[in-house]
Amino acid sequence: ASCRCLDLPLVPSPLFPSNYSIPSTMKTVLAAIFVASAAAFAPAKQSKTSTSACSASMSRSLPFLLEPPNLKGYVGAEAGFDPLGFSDYFDMKWLRESEIKHGRVAMLATVGYVLQEYWTIPGLTPCPDPNDAPTAVGIGSMLQIVFWGGVLEFWTNKGQVTMMDMFTDGDRVPGKLGFDPMGLAVGKSQDELDLIQYKEIKNGRLAMLAIGGMIHHNWITGETLF
Repeated sequence: ASCRCLDLPLVPSPLFPSNYSIPSTMKTVLAAIFVASAAAFAPAKQSKTSTSACSASMSRSLPFLLEPPNLKGYVGAEAGFDPLGFSDYFDMKWLRESEIKHGRVAMLATVGYVLQEYWTIPGLTPCPDPNDAPTAVGIGSMLQIVFWGGVLEFWTNKGQVTMMDMFTDGDRVPGKLGFDPMGLAVGKSQDELDLIQYKEIKNGRLAMLAIGGMIHHNWITGETLF
């Protein structure tokens, strides 16, 4: 914008005589004020760039954290629960395989923990408190469980039992071992299979929490569950 108006003579007044002219320094100051005022009313330019934090969606289960991108495509991923960011550092297939296996073991453990209180395998020492069972059967029996568990793990994975080689076969689905003696997956659509998997994962997670709570209950209170 032009500032030619500053060169016009002033209207005579008691404050400014007719022969008075504005000094050049004052002209510069007034011009800067006019330019700043005009810029204040000009529309602000919107930035064309946006941060990834603004464009990314938030976790459904933890709304104050971003949705984990590596969970997409997995059953149960819509919850977006990965507060420690494990999926950013480890193979997601290996994590899901571990979760499913631990969940299955925990579901069996919760049933066995309660059953142990009321029933004992013939020939073994009764242990109403399952925490005493490992001591009652001895180290040999416990090592047998570890050994045969390792054999089963080695056999079902065809010797590929580490995180580096367990999923070298891209078609291998985590947790799918071909074990379905009751035919629960026969004749099911993909949506129905996803629902079955979702139920298994949810029950497995609950069982992992439950068995931990059962064991610590007996340790802390020194009493049985029921």
